[in-house]
Amino acid sequence: PFGGPQQQPNRPQNEEQPHALGSGFVIDPSGYIVTNHHVIAQANEIKVKFQDEKELKAKLIGQDKLTDLALLKVESKEPLPYVKFADSDKSRVGHSVIAIGNPFGLGGTVTSGIISAFNRDINSGPYDSFIQTDASINKGNSGGPLFNLDGEVVGINSAIFSPSGGSVGIGFSIPANLAKPIIEQLRKFGKTQRGWLGVRIQEITPDIAKSLGLKDEEGVLISMVNPGEPAEKSGLKAGDVIIEFNGQKIKDVRSLQRTVAESAVESKAKVKVWRNRKFKNFTVKLGELEKFNEVAQSEEQKDEEVTSDELELDDIGLRLMGLNKQLRTKYNVPKNIKGVVITAVKKGSLAAKSGLNVGNVISQISQTEIKKPEDVKKIFDKAKKDKLESLLIQVYLDGFSRFLILKLQD
Repeated sequence: PFGGPQQQPNRPQNEEQPHALGSGFVIDPSGYIVTNHHVIAQANEIKVKFQDEKELKAKLIGQDKLTDLALLKVESKEPLPYVKFADSDKSRVGHSVIAIGNPFGLGGTVTSGIISAFNRDINSGPYDSFIQTDASINKGNSGGPLFNLDGEVVGINSAIFSPSGGSVGIGFSIPANLAKPIIEQLRKFGKTQRGWLGVRIQEITPDIAKSLGLKDEEGVLISMVNPGEPAEKSGLKAGDVIIEFNGQKIKDVRSLQRTVAESAVESKAKVKVWRNRKFKNFTVKLGELEKFNEVAQSEEQKDEEVTSDELELDDIGLRLMGLNKQLRTKYNVPKNIKGVVITAVKKGSLAAKSGLNVGNVISQISQTEIKKPEDVKKIFDKAKKDKLESLLIQVYLDGFSRFLILKLQD
């Protein structure tokens, strides 16, 4: 069993301290043990009990909340029996699997089933890509191994879907190929070291793909580039569509997040983007995600006030003004956000139907940066002349930058 949360301050001294139970497995004869982060989170003491009833104290080497993994170390006089990871990419739906763990404190419990699906996203973190299995997994199985029939660990049991709290044949395991690099980093550094690009991204919709001249919806759209971060330094811009990263095709947001995270910190990555209806290639020296999360955001840029009269675009149903100190304060717009602010939206207009609202800041239209209201009018006049059906607009609101499609015809 593994230790649980710390004792409550007002708990009577003769009352038993709370403890949590979980599972784990040895990956090295010297005593390294893999389990889930949530099994040992907030524990002030961790103990490992083996199949032969031997019990040893364990030291926490490192943990990663984002993938729910933790690495422990015990000191044993003799080399410990251990298991090896499989290449989980070789597994297929329908393959037989065996789960071993400690459900409800019943150590050494073995259950069997098949792989039901791959790449399940259960909204537990940004790198969700679970193996789904119908092998019986219950409370206490967390952190235990999911074996293939060759006796190799294909996954780490982590979660279940259950209205009742018990097994209903829907369990989720972290794939071995996702876990291996994380475990290796925890072993070497005591923490993870993920690559960091420094962008905010969103999925490509059919309308966005059409407006950008893309043949399909593969790739991800950069909605914001963080000031002073690797992407900006390399020349990437909001509105770029990342098509490939280090030669790997990017299909969606999660594939880019995982690919970047698995890349070495300070390595040089080749990034292929779609910009202005052409492919462009960039080389980005990656930063470290953990360092970015630890330090404060880059110093905000100086406020550049734009003096302009309110401009009305009646055909679209918008009123716009250049950003100044008063408008930034009124609509809570940071100094690093550039563009024009929407001061009025006509009810039932094309702008309203497209989701534009008062307080939105328009930073970019059709991959062209907007600095003053006249820039917007110029683009809309040209779009009307060219009889375009829609325009791709980058807007900022409530701390987030995103792209939306403004339809120019009902």
